[in-house]
Amino acid sequence: MADEDRTPWQVWRRQGEDAGLPAARGPGSRRTFGATWWGRAWLEALEQRARLDPGRLSRGRSYARRGSVLELTVSPGEVEAVVQGSRVTPYQVTVRIRAFSAAEWDAVLDVVSAQIGRVAALLDGELPPEVVDDVRATGLDLLPGAGEVLTNCSCPDFAVPCKHSAAVCYLVADALDDDPFALLLLRGRLRDELLAALRSRRGGTARVVAPPRTPAPKGIPAVAAFAREQQVVPVPVPPRPLGAPGVPAAVKVLDPPRSAGVDVRDLVALATDAARRAWELASGDANLSLTFEQDLARRAAAALGTPELADLAHRAGIPARRLTTWATAWRHGGPGGLAVTVDAPHDVAPEALAEATLPNATTEANRVTAGKVQLRLGKDNLWYRFDNQFSDWTLTRPPAADPQTLL
Repeated sequence: MADEDRTPWQVWRRQGEDAGLPAARGPGSRRTFGATWWGRAWLEALEQRARLDPGRLSRGRSYARRGSVLELTVSPGEVEAVVQGSRVTPYQVTVRIRAFSAAEWDAVLDVVSAQIGRVAALLDGELPPEVVDDVRATGLDLLPGAGEVLTNCSCPDFAVPCKHSAAVCYLVADALDDDPFALLLLRGRLRDELLAALRSRRGGTARVVAPPRTPAPKGIPAVAAFAREQQVVPVPVPPRPLGAPGVPAAVKVLDPPRSAGVDVRDLVALATDAARRAWELASGDANLSLTFEQDLARRAAAALGTPELADLAHRAGIPARRLTTWATAWRHGGPGGLAVTVDAPHDVAPEALAEATLPNATTEANRVTAGKVQLRLGKDNLWYRFDNQFSDWTLTRPPAADPQTLL
């Protein structure tokens, strides 16, 4: 956000020291962070890998949107900022990232310097996203992981991170949008120092370690393959799918044209979901004919415990609490679990309900209820256990053919 777009904090104050900050509103109230690949990669690491409290991050995001971060400076291994809170005196915030040791930087530079194209881009003032993969080849990661983001604030809030520190974390994405080399600075290496070390290695004054090369397969000689006495070579077995679905790299690098009106985050989410569905199909799950509710519950199940679930519920036009119930049902029972969660009670044979023996139980259609425990017989002839949590029946475990195993 440009400086002229921020409202000075003094204008917000009306009734003394505790007047507080207003709710974010206007054009900046829904501003997004991460306009470049590096900014988005930072946010993804911050929200998914750094294991920071999602609730505190959400409050910090609101603070960042309203322009509460007055100053921000990036230096080796840390970010220092001044954040205006609800009091007159702004708070001093420090966010620290673990800096690489000298030995770790040597390993990184050895790998990067072996890539001529990568070195050329760096010396030309560009930081290609592929550098992340180069660093991972050494067993390290440029982007922060669990426990690597440490915050400190002069405010009286003892939560970690507090909303002021969380706001600074989000504004780091803006710094990376302006200069992705700031991420290398957070890992402890100045831009000029990095480029000088790369020039030195390319000049031959330091050992350059070439990446390991996999020898080409020997194959089968054509004469042997087509000889009459040669047995028919069996068709090779198709390779097994990867252990987990990935994210299409091209979608994360290439932004859609601004005139398209497509949010790059939505595009990445859809492409990632398509990659997951393709992986599931390759792994043997051929069920692609899902209803709207089933597909929504499937996507929500992958977003349980993250801010993305509330955003998905908003876009689908249903309450976040209801979608959370659907997602939990899908995670435990798939289509059958969702059906027995959302469908109205249906009549079943009395002898079928007799299998579920609960003390002081009452029965209604396909449901047997005793206190805060309820067993439901689905149309697939499987039993599902629901528990009453916060005045809502929630599926709590996978189904079973024998209801007694669920008790």
